Amino acid sequence: MRITRLFTDQPLASGTRVLLEGGAAKHLGRALRARIGDAVCLFNGDGREFAAAVTGIDKQTVSLEVGTASAPDTESRIHTTLGLCLSKGDRFDWAIQKATELGIGAIAPLYSDRVDFTIPADRMEKRVAHWQQVVISACEQCGRVRVPAVATPQPLEKWVEAAVADQKWVLHCGDGDTRVPKAVPARVALLIGPEGGLADEEMTAARGHGFDVLQLGPRVLRTETAPVVALSVLGAHWGDIPL
Repeated sequence: MRITRLFTDQPLASGTRVLLEGGAAKHLGRALRARIGDAVCLFNGDGREFAAAVTGIDKQTVSLEVGTASAPDTESRIHTTLGLCLSKGDRFDWAIQKATELGIGAIAPLYSDRVDFTIPADRMEKRVAHWQQVVISACEQCGRVRVPAVATPQPLEKWVEAAVADQKWVLHCGDGDTRVPKAVPARVALLIGPEGGLADEEMTAARGHGFDVLQLGPRVLRTETAPVVALSVLGAHWGDIPL
């Protein structure tokens, strides 16, 4: 039987007790109907996970005793930052969820010429918090012990100018290289456009700031599909997903 994994932003140490509140407590106590003595796995994003056992349950909280720590090898050897243009509906949620499962290191939501909506300032904090929770839930599910940070949306031009990486790519169908170098970079920046693709001026800006054009086959991929394909290809090529 698989043990429930839960994220907490509290410090964790063997031999201590923690108190879960809010959504985590509700999920464990009500949705999963945890009982005293049930085993749980806790992590806080520092690269370790801790065995824990439920010691108390009430309407608002769940208390646990923290046991031994371990450091599972579930993180990618490459820190990849995904610059992903915003999309409507749940497509952006789906894309960052799958990117997290595939080992992404950080996520930068981007505005571009063909993103035809903006997020109101008074809703921005809530939206970013929602995306961060999508990422946390994906980490709980897939066994990761580090949580990718989701940045506040910013203009594409600002992000490409500031991006720092050993290898920078912009995905584009129609031209570009299909070869991935053998040398394994420590850091990668990956830019993916919105529905309709990037404008010519945006492609020029990306290239001007050191982004190489990468083509993933002859077909046009949807904006939510492209991160999955790109990260799978890079993971397979550099050993994160051995074939």
